[in-house]
Amino acid sequence: MKTKEKSEFLNREISWLYFNDRVLQESANPNVPLIERLKFLGIFSNNMDEFFRVRVATLMRMCEMRMRMPSSKDDPAEILKKIAKMTADTQSVQENNYAKIKEELTHENIFIINETQLNEEQLEFVVDYYEKQLEDAITPIMLSNNMKSFPELRDAHIYLFVKLFKSNNPKDFKYALIEMPHSNYPRFLVLPDDGDKKCVMFLDDVIRLFMPRLFKSLDYDSFEAYTLKITRDSEMEIEAELGEGIVDKVSKGIKSRRFGSPLRFLYDRTMPDEMKRYILKKIKFKKSGTIIAGGRYHNFKDFMDFPTLGKTDLVYAKTIGLENETIKQSQSVIKAIEKQDLFLHYPYYSFSQYVQLLREAAIDQDVKSIHITLYRMASRSKVARALIFAAKNGKQVTAVVELRARFDEEHNIYWSQRMEEAGVNVVFGVEGLKIHSKLTLITKKSGKKIAAISTGNFHEGNAAVYTDYTLFTANKEIANEVATVFNFIDRPFQVVQFSHLLVSPQEMRKKVNQMIHNEIVNAKKGLPAYILCKINHITDYKLIEKLYDAAEAGVKIDAVVRGMCSVVTTQPRLKGNFRIVGIVDKFLEHSRVFIFCNNGVEKYYMSSADWMPRNLDNRIEVAVPIYDKSIQKDIKTVIKYGLRDNVQARICDATGNNIIQETDEPPFRSQFELIKHYQELERSKALEEC
Repeated sequence: MKTKEKSEFLNREISWLYFNDRVLQESANPNVPLIERLKFLGIFSNNMDEFFRVRVATLMRMCEMRMRMPSSKDDPAEILKKIAKMTADTQSVQENNYAKIKEELTHENIFIINETQLNEEQLEFVVDYYEKQLEDAITPIMLSNNMKSFPELRDAHIYLFVKLFKSNNPKDFKYALIEMPHSNYPRFLVLPDDGDKKCVMFLDDVIRLFMPRLFKSLDYDSFEAYTLKITRDSEMEIEAELGEGIVDKVSKGIKSRRFGSPLRFLYDRTMPDEMKRYILKKIKFKKSGTIIAGGRYHNFKDFMDFPTLGKTDLVYAKTIGLENETIKQSQSVIKAIEKQDLFLHYPYYSFSQYVQLLREAAIDQDVKSIHITLYRMASRSKVARALIFAAKNGKQVTAVVELRARFDEEHNIYWSQRMEEAGVNVVFGVEGLKIHSKLTLITKKSGKKIAAISTGNFHEGNAAVYTDYTLFTANKEIANEVATVFNFIDRPFQVVQFSHLLVSPQEMRKKVNQMIHNEIVNAKKGLPAYILCKINHITDYKLIEKLYDAAEAGVKIDAVVRGMCSVVTTQPRLKGNFRIVGIVDKFLEHSRVFIFCNNGVEKYYMSSADWMPRNLDNRIEVAVPIYDKSIQKDIKTVIKYGLRDNVQARICDATGNNIIQETDEPPFRSQFELIKHYQELERSKALEEC
């Protein structure tokens, strides 16, 4: 009897680093406009900060508790060693890419200059800026061995670590810390032009210029300043204290995360060793932490806001979301949905039409109630404002708000309080289960229902950047099952069953497994068998094992996976039947859609859930079947375009090479081709209406 080959899986943290490498590659991609390449450096840096705050923090805790990783049984200590090596390597790549971009900017007459390179006019400008706007925002902290307590360095903030000394006696010195101002102060100061040259200066260097002035009351004439930054453990632990509300618990958690244990120390590699040893000792940096030597500047995430300087050819053209022509031509969004299922695919389409639906429901005399799940809320949420408007108009509005949406808790708390004040029934979810589903249910007095089911958050900011689908339907059976999900949230221990929706933690895992198994059975019978998938993350080993079995049986699996992916497609047992590509481009790929062949009678789903243990077992998630033929066609187009991409799609085979997928076709960039596709689609619909 032949022994079954042991399955291979890629550790999820390592796979995430491979994903962030794809982001970093965009900073060197000649297909990307030059200033956008700087922004990709910013995205890479911001991603890395969050990775350390959350994933590395978790691994370090597991090491301290001598735990193995629950799903993979990997040794956290070994994974941390790999992470340290990989992040040090990518730090070098980041700096090299920045140096190349900086050089290329000079060919565009854009110069990033420091405090030693100012001409007379620029110096006067900087002096004026410092005196009128910056000086009062800077307060150095003098350091000494006699301090009662060392100042707490805040997570992800930049500090200048300064050595003050006398030029004639270098042994007479002091240390000081300067926290870089951030609120209301841009990181980049645009200077007066130098002839045809556009000039920009880091705020760090503005402060360096004024060191003598900052410390003029002290008897020192020489100054050295080195940038440093620490990343802290930011995973909140919310204690279930009796008598304390969840808003209070989360608020306390937000405050405490700023001063979690330091995990990563980034510093200017030119910093003298004695200064480095001094600061590491004072902040009580653990030996297990990650120390990374970098360049003169840190917090590259600020490049996400680098000024465009009027150089429109060096940034992506702004995408103006289309309006769905069917909705546009209808006097009522609700009536348009009652006639047929409709969809919006952001940011190709405008999120405003979803907001329009809420606003219409707020004033429609036939509408009785609105239910909605809110995972992340914008700082100036139009969605929350529409719900407040509806409540003030006498509608029964229930908003299920997930306060534990990492790093968006403050916005969610703020809008929860505003909605409660307006009469919205705000529900803070289910204990032990994050509510990650994206649902809206509008119920009329007659009992008729309209449902909006999305792959992404009801968040206008996200909708301008993330690719997400929203299905609008008046299908009675689906809308009633959406109502059942809301009932389940209200009474989470009841037994519920769904005939159409796939809902976790109830039955989503089981039903996805059944559909994969069905493909295996058909493949063994010689019938058509395939799975097409577009998703953010695949890390659930049990589900991957089932996909491996399918590929081994002859099921063709083609997937577009943006981020973490534990699948090792190079295993011989898969017989070349498992292909995965990852796309990083202008928009952040986020929609989750699946197609199962089902012997030619295809099954289509869109989902809020990735294929990860947390989504399948520990969150309330919803996948909705797509029955409308035109929407099915569009979903297949989206997946096929991604698989066809030979400009931005990298091969994800668990090697970390991230090689661009090569095909025999002319260059095909899926996101840009989708823009053309949707423009033509809506143009055709407009002509039909005429």
